[in-house]
Amino acid sequence: MQQVQTLIHNPIFLAAVSSWIISQFIKTLITLLTNEVRSAKELIELLFWKTGGMPSSHSALVSSVSTAIGFKCGAGSDLFIFSCCFALVVIRDAVGVRRSSGQQARALNELGTKVATRFRYQFKPVKEIQGHRPMEVLAGILLGFFIGVAFSVL
Repeated sequence: MQQVQTLIHNPIFLAAVSSWIISQFIKTLITLLTNEVRSAKELIELLFWKTGGMPSSHSALVSSVSTAIGFKCGAGSDLFIFSCCFALVVIRDAVGVRRSSGQQARALNELGTKVATRFRYQFKPVKEIQGHRPMEVLAGILLGFFIGVAFSVL
């Protein structure tokens, strides 16, 4: 029980969880305001699990963790340097690899649908993973940074 209490009061843990929840909430709110949610199931998925959109919850989470670690352990610590490298990998993946994969999947699905229609065969579309635009990632990084600072200094 003591370990759970220690975890719950750890500013790094609190910054990570808060940045993810807040970014997902903001993303859900933006999507609701643009009338892109068509069902309660979509709303729940968006709130808890959906990737892509503004702001990047991945970027917010890793930047809040790095920021909180920087405050707690110092900018010269091995853990801070590791967390920054980890954050860079996650952020690069969000804006580069996942975005490219999603665009390629969309193109494959369009091509497959056209070919299937023309030659009358069953086409099973591939999953389109939604990555982030650079502005969505930047918004996530800034959100995570400020949440990390808040949990570290307040």
